[in-house]
Amino acid sequence: MAATIDYIETKGLKIPVIFESDKRLPLVTIQFIFTNAGTITDTDKAGLAKFSSKVMGEGTKELGSSAYAEALEAKAIHISASTGEETFVVEMSCLKEEFDEGLKYFNALLKDPNFSEETISKVKTITVGSLSSKENDFDYVASNALKFIMFEGTPLSHPSSGTIQSVKSIELSDVETFIKNHLVSSRVIVALGGDVDLEKAKEKVSKIIEEMPKGEASAVKNFMPNDKPKENILLKDTQQAYIYFGSPYNMRENSEDNYKARVAAFILGTGGFGSRLMEEIRVKRGLAYSAYARVSISKSSSSFSGYLQTKIESLKEAQKTVNEVIAEFVKNGVTQEELEQTKKFMLGSEPLRVETMSQRLNRTFLEFYKGQELGYSDKELALIKTLDLKDLNEFIKSHKEINQLSYAIVTK
Repeated sequence: MAATIDYIETKGLKIPVIFESDKRLPLVTIQFIFTNAGTITDTDKAGLAKFSSKVMGEGTKELGSSAYAEALEAKAIHISASTGEETFVVEMSCLKEEFDEGLKYFNALLKDPNFSEETISKVKTITVGSLSSKENDFDYVASNALKFIMFEGTPLSHPSSGTIQSVKSIELSDVETFIKNHLVSSRVIVALGGDVDLEKAKEKVSKIIEEMPKGEASAVKNFMPNDKPKENILLKDTQQAYIYFGSPYNMRENSEDNYKARVAAFILGTGGFGSRLMEEIRVKRGLAYSAYARVSISKSSSSFSGYLQTKIESLKEAQKTVNEVIAEFVKNGVTQEELEQTKKFMLGSEPLRVETMSQRLNRTFLEFYKGQELGYSDKELALIKTLDLKDLNEFIKSHKEINQLSYAIVTK
């Protein structure tokens, strides 16, 4: 059954409910997706949103972490919290027969998270340990260095998990304030799917929402990448050079040309073997094992970025090659053969992207969130299928801004 949009009306709010029925298995999935509640809200302490989601993973104050986890495991109920750039998601999945029980624990977590100094200390220790182990992960180091120079002065310049210093500065009151301000009914979108009756589920879910603080909704801010190329070279004890590059990409999340951006990015660098960057950098010149590039378009930002690893002595040649491949791509576009091969892959692999209920709900959520009609993803596939070479190349040539490349490089 195709996804639909319904609403729960409570406390003067009209809360969207994305619903998809699937009776093939006796399973139910529900997500509370809180908008403008992700890492873009980390204006004071980097990593606070993600840290808060980990605290929500520690169960309720009444039961504690272990007893809460054991209670869920006994009934095969899974509850988790996670963050993206723009969203904070609390999700529950269970067998159909345990839906009421699952909602009970889901509601308990929202009402009574395990806020305590002990919990904060535990999450802090784990997070700092994880960040410490990444200090010699030079892909991670270079990626964060690129984010910093591309989005300097904005929340997007920070690592999503924060830094060791910022995480150590997070206190219990910070997490309590974050949850209080962001996990509110005025920001929630409900995604519900599986073998469940919509009207009965709405009645139960509305009771949970009624007990939540109403809070305030707010629009997602848009942060444009720096359009003046910068370079940041970090010297480390490394045997290879790690090259990360990025530039602005002048598009918005609701643009009708987004499907063209997907096709263009696939041909340039997302498609692995056969992509321009891979062919020129690995196959023809043997400069790297792999090379990758992608376009990221959301409400909060829009950018082009990529990466590769190469020998220390090949650094300058590899960087020069990246510049040349991208300049040639923008100047002359793609070939008919490249377009046809990309169409075959993208259309053929689409079923793999919507295998699970969670994947399908997420796709429908993104359509709704971007202001698109439901089922727009299928319309987009039809547009890709009929995309004309001339139209694609005109689109590619109109995005000269991707030549304004900034680099973050880790080398010896």
